[in-house]
Amino acid sequence: MPRRGLILQTRTHWLLLGLALLCSLILFLYLLECAPQTDGNASLPGIVGENYGKEYYQALLQEQEEHYQTRATSLKRQIAQLKQELQEMSEKMRSLQERKNVGANGIGYQGNKEQAPSDLLEFLHSQIDKAEVSIGAKLPSEYGVIPFESFTLMKVFQLEMGLTRHPEEKPVRKDKRDELIEVIEAGLEVINNPDEDDEQEDEDGPLGEKLVFNENDFIEGYYRTERDKGTLYELFFKKADLTEYRHVTLFRPFGPLMKVKSEMIDITRSIINIIVPLAERTEAFAQFMQNFSESNFHNYTLVSLNEEFNRGRGLNVGARAWDKGEVLMFFCDVDIYFSAEFLNSCRLNAEPGKKVFYPVVFSLYNPAIVYANLDVPPPVEQQLVHKKDSGFWRDFGFGMTCQYRSDFLTIGGFDMEVKGWGGEDVHLYRKYLHGDLIVIRTPVPGLFHLWHEKRCADELTPEQYRMCIQSKAMNEASHSHLGMLVFREEIETHLHKQAYRTNSESVG
Repeated sequence: MPRRGLILQTRTHWLLLGLALLCSLILFLYLLECAPQTDGNASLPGIVGENYGKEYYQALLQEQEEHYQTRATSLKRQIAQLKQELQEMSEKMRSLQERKNVGANGIGYQGNKEQAPSDLLEFLHSQIDKAEVSIGAKLPSEYGVIPFESFTLMKVFQLEMGLTRHPEEKPVRKDKRDELIEVIEAGLEVINNPDEDDEQEDEDGPLGEKLVFNENDFIEGYYRTERDKGTLYELFFKKADLTEYRHVTLFRPFGPLMKVKSEMIDITRSIINIIVPLAERTEAFAQFMQNFSESNFHNYTLVSLNEEFNRGRGLNVGARAWDKGEVLMFFCDVDIYFSAEFLNSCRLNAEPGKKVFYPVVFSLYNPAIVYANLDVPPPVEQQLVHKKDSGFWRDFGFGMTCQYRSDFLTIGGFDMEVKGWGGEDVHLYRKYLHGDLIVIRTPVPGLFHLWHEKRCADELTPEQYRMCIQSKAMNEASHSHLGMLVFREEIETHLHKQAYRTNSESVG
């Protein structure tokens, strides 16, 4: 009995030992199976021969996790935005009434059926096909070309320089600035998260991670707008340590025309108070009154002030002198020529509590230069033409404006701290820009600034004097006419040589 118990105890011992070895073997195989797969010759990411601790790999994993979280958040935001925009556009499309031809009881809008397809996305894609994106358009001449404008991350290089006259500038208009930022972000999204049909290969960074582009990799872009189709963007990106460029083409299609409102406006009883501040310049005032007489104006009120001239002060007094309630006002100058049609434009584009009208005046050049080939310049009425050598759109001037008296008083009128020439109209204009009223800014054909010699007084502040000299230089003549004046001696020398050569040939 004692011997048999010893044998059983020995067998149990060896059995437990075998089970322990078997468990160890299984655990070892499990650890081998869970280990990351690598080639026999492969090394860990990083520089060969360099050891990396646990903290490095934790940081790398955290970086990758943050990247994918950012990507997911960006995609969710874009998807939500696209869904909302598509829903809004679809609702507007469904709400459009069936358009009719001109009928006996009113005017309908007969749109092109191609402009209003049942599927909005189909229409937007068709805009890309119609635009000059994949294939060039046949144009009759160089005047039919729609040029691109180029931009970088900080600058826009523009052909249409606008009010600033800068061929290169930071995008100061909010809509343009937001547009370009959105376009660059969209281009980065396309590169960093490509579709299956995108013609680009995935590249890895120096540590084996996915290569991610950011806004600092944006090199340059170009954009142009076909007004009836949309805006085309060509974007170029490049990493500093890579030789290849990434090129992304984007297109913002324009949707179909949509009716906002249709209304009838009666202006037959709309009175306009034309307010003109004046100091001296009696000859110009006589010409101004003659224009009034020709337009059948008969009701005049003279408000005289015994104080130093201040344009803003004069207009303030004129506006407050009216005591018969609401009225439309046209702030004017004595050297302005306007037509009856312009006054109708004034009535149509100003609305109390909603809109103020800031027309752009066509400023005439010095007639002595424009008509130098004539013995005497033609009458003023014959000078009122819109040609590049006769004048220019005075888009830096804000003195001519139509607005209702209530809006003018609500906004606080002119700044009385501005003395002398210029500045007061810009301050008023900016007040409206900072408010809720819509500012209608557009060139109009029936409003002219007549040329007169300008004197910049010594009493002006440096800023006012600079503005005055700038205005004086721009008012004188066109670029080509000024060039003829600058090179007058060279031209005369050439004419003398030509005359001498002709005489010599005739004698010979």
